[in-house]
Amino acid sequence: MSSTTSGRNGTWRNWGGNVVARPAREVTPASVDELAAAVRRAAEDGLRVKAVGTGHSFTAIAATDGVLIRPQLLTGIRDIDRDAMTVTVEAGTPLKRLNVALAREGLSLTNMGDIMEQTVSGATSTGTHGTGRESGSIAAQIRGLELVTADGSVLTCSEKENPDVFAAARIGLGALGVVTALTFAVEPIFLLTAREEPMPFEKVLADFDELWAENEHFEFYWFPHTGNTNTKRNNRSAGPRKPVPQLAGWFEDEFLSNGVFQAAQWVGQAVPATIPAIARISSRALSARTYTDIPYKVFTSPRRVRFVEMEYAVPREAVTGALRELKAMVERSGLRVSFPVEVRTAPADDITLSTACGRDSAYIAVHMMRGTAYQRYFTDAERIFTAHEGRPHWGKVHTRDAAYFASVYPRFGEFTALRDRLDPDRLFQNDYLRRVLGQ
Repeated sequence: MSSTTSGRNGTWRNWGGNVVARPAREVTPASVDELAAAVRRAAEDGLRVKAVGTGHSFTAIAATDGVLIRPQLLTGIRDIDRDAMTVTVEAGTPLKRLNVALAREGLSLTNMGDIMEQTVSGATSTGTHGTGRESGSIAAQIRGLELVTADGSVLTCSEKENPDVFAAARIGLGALGVVTALTFAVEPIFLLTAREEPMPFEKVLADFDELWAENEHFEFYWFPHTGNTNTKRNNRSAGPRKPVPQLAGWFEDEFLSNGVFQAAQWVGQAVPATIPAIARISSRALSARTYTDIPYKVFTSPRRVRFVEMEYAVPREAVTGALRELKAMVERSGLRVSFPVEVRTAPADDITLSTACGRDSAYIAVHMMRGTAYQRYFTDAERIFTAHEGRPHWGKVHTRDAAYFASVYPRFGEFTALRDRLDPDRLFQNDYLRRVLGQ
């Protein structure tokens, strides 16, 4: 399933439907050499270049009026190294296909996000993450990468080879070149037991440090206009495998989380006054459940309701304060928010522009149904997050610019200096990068 669309007149739209671009031409290279040639040709023609994955970013990070590179022919596993416990994959491989292929080989990533439609390069370049006490984002699991730079040359990097590029390019925002392959650390496949249960908002906040410390992967959803949350703890398990029964799984994951949820969103959109009542019902509809399965079947879930999202990483110790402020803001504002607020964590990492760079982080994500006016809610939420030195997800709605990022990322100058070296003529520039990285 490709989540982006190309219109007959060459229009490109993202998954959320809030970004539209009209590239001068589209290229679908079948090899790294073809991709490098397309980059060189674009430079000769004076056109800028952007690679696009499945369009799951809500920002215009992949938009271009120049050459749009589609990586769908650059897919599949290049190499599995069982001694090093790594797997090398082509950049256009969807996470979904990677997870299934690894499972067949008896392998798994250590951690992943909750959506797996994205390409590996799109997901890592924007800092896509799940939740974890010790295990970080998908990019934090990269051990090597291959990049076509602005002069059309192919650069490989790792901790040993071009380590300065490796430090930045794992979350490179498409600013340093076009990623063509990624090498991930993998491990023998394991089982996770998921425990989902409702919990009062105040109790989750009071016990947050304990819930975080006692679980490998802890997350929760708060339903605005209620004092209710749904919590999820994932921990490794000796088994046996006990997946969600098919009918119950369909009812809870498809019917409640997608079908009924979609219908509730439509009602809320038509009659906003009903949203608090719907939220109270929704937050009680999900009952406690426990199941055990292989990682991707526990970490990921289908998302068929289209939405627009803003997500900020705040220092982990600031999360409960920020959430209380968010709740107070929603109650005071008269806003009608029909989507739950998602809260996750990540340990500090060493990637230059990672939202978790140098600090243990907690993520707060706010969503609105696609097509509803989200600006006021997001603006008020963003004011709270930035007061806590929040760092926005690179692929989600935000209004920050280079001056702000220079203040919240200690190594921001390191990234921009590397960009000056690798792309002095700004072949990979677009309006979004101009705003977030400066000229």
